Amino acid sequence: MPGSPTPEERDKADAELKAKEEAEQASLPYKWTQTIKDLDVTISIDAKYKARDLDIKLTKNALKVAIKGQNPIIDGELPHPIHVDESTWTLETVPDGKEISIHLDKVNQMEWWPHVITSAPKIDTSKIQPENSKLSDLDGETRGMVEKMMYDQRMKEQGKPTSDEQKKMDLLEQFKKQHPEMDFSNAKIG
Repeated sequence: MPGSPTPEERDKADAELKAKEEAEQASLPYKWTQTIKDLDVTISIDAKYKARDLDIKLTKNALKVAIKGQNPIIDGELPHPIHVDESTWTLETVPDGKEISIHLDKVNQMEWWPHVITSAPKIDTSKIQPENSKLSDLDGETRGMVEKMMYDQRMKEQGKPTSDEQKKMDLLEQFKKQHPEMDFSNAKIG
């Protein structure tokens, strides 16, 4: 196809975009990371400040972080809503001063955010490599369902009955024992 970029050109363009994105993110007055479920923001400030010197507001759709009497460090609309009651902030002493740590709990826990606030530069969320989740991260019901699916897959691969098929066979055996007078020689389990 004429005009389409070669793999080398595509890789070069991706590298340039990534470098631009990294430079934009590095110039922000905060650092941030996210998982599919939440987002964490870290802001370094001078050690002389205490929690009472801060003006921090978390609302469902906005975030404001400022040192009283100064221009806000972050002040804007969030790209997506958060659970305010599950979101928190703390002020911690670190070796080179203090750090404001903000934890935002996403309402939609199935999407990546392109930025912390809508006025900040975006990242390319299509390039995010999610960490592998562990079975232990899942809630009980979901974990049970996944474990059953994994077990059934192993049984199928070994040519053995799945858990549902085994349950049907066990019920039939139980029924046979309760009704020895019946002929099951032509019974089919489907």
